[in-house]
Amino acid sequence: MECGGEEIIAENDGGFVAVEVVDGRAAAADVGLVGFPNAGKSTFIRAVSAARPRVADYPFTTLHPNLGVVRIENERSFVIADIPGIIEGAAEGAGLGIQFLKHVMRTRLLLHVVDIAPMDEGVDPAQQVRAIEKELKKFQKELFERPRWLVLNKADVIPETAEKTAKAIVRKLKWKAPWFLVSAATGEGTQKVCYAVMEFLEANKPHPKPLAADSSDGVS
Repeated sequence: MECGGEEIIAENDGGFVAVEVVDGRAAAADVGLVGFPNAGKSTFIRAVSAARPRVADYPFTTLHPNLGVVRIENERSFVIADIPGIIEGAAEGAGLGIQFLKHVMRTRLLLHVVDIAPMDEGVDPAQQVRAIEKELKKFQKELFERPRWLVLNKADVIPETAEKTAKAIVRKLKWKAPWFLVSAATGEGTQKVCYAVMEFLEANKPHPKPLAADSSDGVS
């Protein structure tokens, strides 16, 4: 394996996705996971790739971006980066803010992971989404306008009301882009996200930069 690590076959939602660990820089990532600390980003990347970031029940467990390669079938794959939690004030450097926002700039698609069942009943998931949007916009307008999908996580915590809660968040946000209800902890819904991401990346490939003229061939 070129990037090192081990390749495994993970079963999600009745299908099989081959994934592997990759050691590298966030610059290689096609997709970035953003969201508040403890939204479940590390758990999500563990569910869809062989990356094994630290997972705990307290915020700021992730202190640096983690990369994983998601392989769908045999010839289709993309690199996903677990960007450490962004907090209010990140654009001004709060926490490790600017450092992590720079990592987000290198991705083509953002998956905004949202905890739909926060332990603190006073927390409004929709307001948390808007807070992250505010930081993205303050940091760079282009980053704010980058394609971003909602991944409404922790459906397993409130199984009887998860769908109703997710739809209520979407309505409150007046969200028009794609959104998904998942449980990163159990893997439920994650395969659907991965296939949608793969199709998006294949349909929106970056345009190659023109090659610089080679003066060594004698042509001036």
